Amino acid sequence: MTTKEMTTREMPNHNGKKGNGKLQSELYELKLLLRSIPTLLMALFVVSLIAMNLLANKSIQLPVDWLALDGGLVVSWMAFLSMDIMTKHFGPKAATEASAVAVLLNLTVCLFFFVASKIPGMWGEAYVEGSEALLNGALDRTFGGTWYVVFGSTVAFIVSAVINNFLNYAIGKLLRKNPDGFFAYACRTYLSTAVGQFADNLTFALIVSHFFFGWSLLQCVTCAATGMVAELLCEIVFSGPGYRICRKWKEEDVGKQYLDYIAEKRGKAGK
Repeated sequence: MTTKEMTTREMPNHNGKKGNGKLQSELYELKLLLRSIPTLLMALFVVSLIAMNLLANKSIQLPVDWLALDGGLVVSWMAFLSMDIMTKHFGPKAATEASAVAVLLNLTVCLFFFVASKIPGMWGEAYVEGSEALLNGALDRTFGGTWYVVFGSTVAFIVSAVINNFLNYAIGKLLRKNPDGFFAYACRTYLSTAVGQFADNLTFALIVSHFFFGWSLLQCVTCAATGMVAELLCEIVFSGPGYRICRKWKEEDVGKQYLDYIAEKRGKAGK
């Protein structure tokens, strides 16, 4: 049985109410997408979101007062690189849907961490004579998280994911000369990542830093811009491996079943 025949056979039955048929189609498309994205990339994507939440609790010591960065910088580029690769190969809608799934998994892990922080017990690093309770409480709060920080980071990432994915796609559509070359890949990923990272940083700063920590709007914009530059540099450093992954996926027809299904769906919609 060919891939196309398998896809047709597994397609949902759209008999009945139009709304139900649309929902079934979207759920089937999502299931097909998640089966098509290579497991390693999706795993790295989800892990990067989880790590960003934890590492954001540590501020980076810098020689200047006007620049504020946190430990999330170490892995934030990984999330945007993953989205750029998925957008290039599967399209912006697919990358955004995968981002939504990653966010839900991240929130699930945050819930597990919160529950674990409420369980009576001692962290191994808390055994410092005279400071056990203080250190244990600090570790519980670090892993348990704060509701407004989790809320702010979730909203910020969703906003930035939508901006990054669809801007990446739009820039790619404009680059018609050698669209699969490294120059085209670099243009679409660097520009979309810069805008997406700025939106991520600014949204989080406005929701959390401005309302809960009293930052001024100027501080929010300045930190969003400087953080964007630092995160973009990390993306640039690792753009080579990202480009090679995109080429390899295309050569090996990664996700062919999903891509064939989308092409068939668009063909029917165009009739």
